[in-house]
Amino acid sequence: MAFPPGIALDYLRGAQERDRLAHAYLIAGAAGSGKRVLAAEIAQLVNGAEPAAVFADGAPDVYLAGPESKSRRIVIEQIRQLEHALQMQARGGRRKVAIVSEADRMVPQAANAFLKTLEEPPNNSLLLLLSSIPEVLPDTILSRCLTLQLATPAGASLSAEERELLALLEGVATEKSAGNVHGAYRLAQGCQRLLGKIRSDIQEENGATLKSEEARYKNTTDGAWLDSREDHYKALTESLYLQRRAQLVEMLFLWWSDVLRASTGLPARELPTAEATTAALAARLTTPEILRRMRRLEELRDHLDRNIQEALALEVAFLNVFRF
Repeated sequence: MAFPPGIALDYLRGAQERDRLAHAYLIAGAAGSGKRVLAAEIAQLVNGAEPAAVFADGAPDVYLAGPESKSRRIVIEQIRQLEHALQMQARGGRRKVAIVSEADRMVPQAANAFLKTLEEPPNNSLLLLLSSIPEVLPDTILSRCLTLQLATPAGASLSAEERELLALLEGVATEKSAGNVHGAYRLAQGCQRLLGKIRSDIQEENGATLKSEEARYKNTTDGAWLDSREDHYKALTESLYLQRRAQLVEMLFLWWSDVLRASTGLPARELPTAEATTAALAARLTTPEILRRMRRLEELRDHLDRNIQEALALEVAFLNVFRF
């Protein structure tokens, strides 16, 4: 059952009052469901930390880990640092709190190291794992945490490009070419066209803003300043493009997470409008086959983060993920 963050916090407050808090919680929910807010409020509940200071890394005896490496993964060195910090004595009798954001992004070595912490939690500690796609976490970790599933906020909606990608996924999943090389390749091409449109839209918007600045300031400033503005908007265009590309990759994860949930009989759906097609796809694949495809998506995300040629990375990934 999914809860609003406030209800989840009330549940934990009651557990604390009865001295029944677990040593580890998995806070799961879609983007915008309030995972970080709830984690900060839990830290305040058990540690007295100021919620605003928690993710600013300024709360005493609250320790953070999250994707920081170039590949945007959580590496074993981060988990070892977290373990070392949790072994230290808390100040003023406070409870030590460890928060692992995007826990599904732990590399296997990091997940194995963190499993040991879950099995033998340090004294006076609370472990919080945050994830949008907890299904990809190892069963050994899931089994050692109590899950708090947060409800998708009312009124949450997909962006125009997310809806377009969802339409592409549903179209390919229901047509005759679903599962063959042609269908996977057509989906890759459709995704590339969508990304091309996103980049073009960003360039057009930033180009118009730059032209407006040039017209406004050309007689009041030197050319060097305007040249620097051009560089600024080029960098801004690339940054915005990478952000929106990452959102589409996350949509692929949400789609396959729903396929996995359908395969394992879980009722929750991140994309309820696509429930029929994700269920139909789940009926064609075994759970291990679905997990393999989600691992291929992890590889795609890592390749894109390392600036491997985008079109090639997409084609290879989509052939591996959407051919069955």
